[in-house]
Amino acid sequence: MTVLGWICLGLALLPLLLGLWNLCLFRTPRDLSPADTALSILIPARNEESSIGDAVRAALASRGLRIEVLVLDDQSSDRTAAIVEELAAFDPRVRLLAAPPLPEGWSGKQHACAVLAAQARFPLLLFQDADVRLEADGAARAAVFLLRRPGMALASGFPRQITGTLAEQLLIPQMHVLLLGYLPMACMRLFRAPAFAAGCGQLMLVRADAYRQAGGHGAIRTSLHDGVMLPRAFRRAGLRTDLFDATALARCRMYRGWGEVRAGLTKNATEGMATPWGLPLWTLLLGGGHVLPWLLLPAATLAGADAALELAALAAGASLLFRLLLTLRFRQRWPGSLLHPAGVALMLWLQFQALRDHRRGQPARWRGRSYPQAG
Repeated sequence: MTVLGWICLGLALLPLLLGLWNLCLFRTPRDLSPADTALSILIPARNEESSIGDAVRAALASRGLRIEVLVLDDQSSDRTAAIVEELAAFDPRVRLLAAPPLPEGWSGKQHACAVLAAQARFPLLLFQDADVRLEADGAARAAVFLLRRPGMALASGFPRQITGTLAEQLLIPQMHVLLLGYLPMACMRLFRAPAFAAGCGQLMLVRADAYRQAGGHGAIRTSLHDGVMLPRAFRRAGLRTDLFDATALARCRMYRGWGEVRAGLTKNATEGMATPWGLPLWTLLLGGGHVLPWLLLPAATLAGADAALELAALAAGASLLFRLLLTLRFRQRWPGSLLHPAGVALMLWLQFQALRDHRRGQPARWRGRSYPQAG
């Protein structure tokens, strides 16, 4: 039991120590871009009538650069197109595009983004989801992050994640746990290997020429996980990618309620954690560092194993400290933080469910479409 305690402590200290270093590297852009900067804001939208109006209005309020806002109506069955048309009638910077039929072998979002990029006029392309709300200086600060790094082709920002239900509070913040606890950002910036690729599909800024060089979204046409796959495509083309903290630049409520959270986190799981070789490793890292210490505490107490109890307490404390630091830095909600072990356990359970469904040949489903899962 003492050996198990040491293992738990090591696995809990890994994300804490790496996370402390990463928090120093994961910075918020502060300066505004030069006044002559021109940027195309590209928003794919499928049945987004509840959010598209606010998304476009927030984008139009961007200051510090010249913009155009392109929205692609991806065969919506609601008022998405009508809302954008109303906005375009009052502001010539808004353009509404209609998606052509989805070609075989493409996922909906990747096709929509490819169509948008082909119609964009400016040399910088900002892809954002329809549920993202840019702050007035968000686009300009993101642009300067990219422009002031010579040779940088893609920069992805992680907006502030707005959560409502307990399921959202438990699971959505895990993106920061994974990003900051397990990605060595120093290596990401030193090396261009695809293995160090990371990003957030909610907010991705690219140079248009580099985008074409990397093959654009056509290079990941079957993917449902553009946050990771698009940076990998850029890196395979020999281009540099980076990350920035967009907590103060944009906000996003990604999912609403358990049903959306479950569907959203499992649709692309087999392109991330839920692989036959990857999931056992992630179970060891996440389960051993964030869940097992809390289980070992009562077991060691009942067994009278004082050394194991002390090690388990240190491991549990390290795991909780890391989660609380993320809560403070990214303005997350406290209930999900205090129930962090349950959130990690639930996330791993969803990954196993996704892998099981994939092995059974069940397609991924999203936005009313079905896709054969990658892998």
